[in-house]
Amino acid sequence: RIFTGPEDALFGFSVLQHESDGEKSMLVGAPWDGPPNNRRGDVYKCIVGEERNSNCSKVNLGETALQNVSKNLRNSHLGMTLTPDSPDGFLACAPLWSQECGTSMFSTGICASVSDDLEPRETIAPTAQRCSTYMDIVIVLDGSNSIYPWYECFFLCVCVHIQVGVLQYGEVAVHEWSLKDYQTTQEVVEAAKNISRQEGRETRTAYAIHMACTEAFSAERGSRDGATKVMIVVTDGESHDGEELPEALKECENRNITRYAIAVSKSHQVSIDPETFISEIKYIASDPDDKYFFNVTDEAALNDIVDALGDRIFTLEGTLGYNQSSFHMEMSQIGFSTHTLDDGILFGMVGAYDWDGGVLKEGTSGRIMPPREAFESEFPLELKNHAAYLGYTVSSVIVGDWKRLYLAGAPRFKHKGKVILFELSDEGDVSIVQALNGEQIGSYYGSEVCGLDIDKDGITDVLLVAAPMFLGSGNKEAGRVYIYTLSGEEVFVSNGTLKSDEKSQDARFGYALAATPDLNHDGFTDLLVGAPLEDEHKGAIYVYHGDGIYITHNYKQRIPGSSISPSLQYFGRSLSARLDLDGDELIDLAVGAQGSAVMLRWVEEELGREEKPHSINVIQKTCQRGSRESACLNATACFTTVSRSPGPHSNSFGMTLYIFHYPQIHTLSLSNPNFSLRFKINDTESGPVLDEGWPTTVKKSVSDPPSLIHQTCCPLHMYLLRFSSLKTAVRMMCVQQTWCCRLIWTSLGPGTDLRYLSDLICFHKIRSTLLIDSREILIVFPPQTEALCDSQPS
Repeated sequence: RIFTGPEDALFGFSVLQHESDGEKSMLVGAPWDGPPNNRRGDVYKCIVGEERNSNCSKVNLGETALQNVSKNLRNSHLGMTLTPDSPDGFLACAPLWSQECGTSMFSTGICASVSDDLEPRETIAPTAQRCSTYMDIVIVLDGSNSIYPWYECFFLCVCVHIQVGVLQYGEVAVHEWSLKDYQTTQEVVEAAKNISRQEGRETRTAYAIHMACTEAFSAERGSRDGATKVMIVVTDGESHDGEELPEALKECENRNITRYAIAVSKSHQVSIDPETFISEIKYIASDPDDKYFFNVTDEAALNDIVDALGDRIFTLEGTLGYNQSSFHMEMSQIGFSTHTLDDGILFGMVGAYDWDGGVLKEGTSGRIMPPREAFESEFPLELKNHAAYLGYTVSSVIVGDWKRLYLAGAPRFKHKGKVILFELSDEGDVSIVQALNGEQIGSYYGSEVCGLDIDKDGITDVLLVAAPMFLGSGNKEAGRVYIYTLSGEEVFVSNGTLKSDEKSQDARFGYALAATPDLNHDGFTDLLVGAPLEDEHKGAIYVYHGDGIYITHNYKQRIPGSSISPSLQYFGRSLSARLDLDGDELIDLAVGAQGSAVMLRWVEEELGREEKPHSINVIQKTCQRGSRESACLNATACFTTVSRSPGPHSNSFGMTLYIFHYPQIHTLSLSNPNFSLRFKINDTESGPVLDEGWPTTVKKSVSDPPSLIHQTCCPLHMYLLRFSSLKTAVRMMCVQQTWCCRLIWTSLGPGTDLRYLSDLICFHKIRSTLLIDSREILIVFPPQTEALCDSQPS
């Protein structure tokens, strides 16, 4: 069943099977949903009904679950990540959700926890930080001479989301207004228009600074606990009380008041020593000067520095400083990857610490955020500018003694990629247990990880690490998935790789990985692998079955997107396989594609055969083939589909007869030619078959001859062959036939001369012991004889 949505919204980027009050549906992420200038993203709900192709409805999750922060959802790409959330519901994330601080945008990311009935439960933004615009700013203006009139834009740009007070000074200082007086930007701008210039013969800067520290920042005038305190001093001349500056500035330091100082240097002020003036203003400013000191040539230039001043003031708490490239959580992009735990959620912070990355756990023990240094043993600080992307994917495994190890992938570490397995305590202590490293530059090793508990005993048996950009033959991005199995030492050891089809092509095999409970009902966990670039970007998925405590290295089924619909693109970009959506008590698959989401369900195939006659007498000739009498039979193969799912399904199949040419066969010790009868679904819209347990070939071998003496009948594996001068044998057909074992083994017992066993047997110098050991009977026809093979699908 194919669900469609807007392609330009990247509908199908993520998929999640969902159930609410008995209603089965698929949740589909469309992270580019919205107009071109605002890709807010959203989630679509696609109800699974009996209709073959169904449309989906938009959930408008941004307006419901994130309504308190919806104004910041611009280009946030909600729906990039969809994760089941225990005990019910799901997690939808917008990793590019950003905070605006001044003129800067910081993408900290956000997630919404949503119940199974799509009701919002909570907003999760563990790395969101309060902009330092939660501050009280007092502007100390020198009004004694010439900084007048006040430029409104200066106040308009500075006072967004903050409290502002103004103290003007000359020979005396007055509070033009207090921090608590005005609550909006417009009120502050209007008040600034009415400031009158202070007259006076002196410029008492130290006195004004001390008054601002002790009075303007007092609680009585509206200063708030917890608010960052900032003073901006604007003056155009030296102070007349410079000797009092040290004491005034010490008072500011004691009260944790940050000081910005702006010197208005006028070329026509001949009475001022520029060097002394600049030196004093730098002394007033907090250190370092390149962050807290400004020098302008006139009052009009104040407008020119407003943006720069705002960027220096309105940084996020936690940023190291102005003009420094180091970020902590400002670009963490929380929600880029998530993993649900029994006691919380593990988040990947791919953009944290200058895109070195990190992890964060939010759960019953509170918020656990290991520092960058916690991973230093595997991610040296000297490589901090290399953007390892730790947290690109996160997961966990359970090893011996039920110990949980957390996983985090870093696909750009040293350009080859790395995956770490570590313990994380409630106090945030990290103990790295194992590190797995990629082998090829640019392969993106570690971009996807998946742990499998094959035998469902609670212990992880297999760990899979994808490198979807691994270059194969012809420099094609074929992709590769590395297999690691749990050893007795509770570490994972390499155990081969999984690869896409042998054809040299771009595939990105491993772009998506998903564990599924049990597809073939053998009791073992199975694996799905997406390869969205196969078949010229049409895509495909691969099915691997679990076996004991291992995963089979050869895929059991390859499902190309083109077999479902020729219009599908990037089929396999996302996977989900956890629920029975169609009511047949079998796990169904949800597969994302470009603008589509596909539900694959189970269909069982039954093979029936009918041969006429029911037995072959090698002595009696039943037909004329060419110029010689021969033994012939007609064989009919029947295929029937069985589905427990509601709604229609196709039962039209095709059958192909493969003919193989072999070199001269002289003895039965050579490889015997085999015939395989393979079939596939003709109606590609019906979708592929998920149960590889049903046979696609028929092959039976006779049991050990001595054990058959007392049996009436036994199955034999027969070949209908034609020989041309005993130089070539063309395999024609293989059928299962019932023979009377006593008669056959009596006729072909030890010591029987096979050189001329009727005119149908053409073997030369072959001892009967070889024939018996082969446990097969060969029926040979003259060169002109052809086997009959009539087949009709039914």
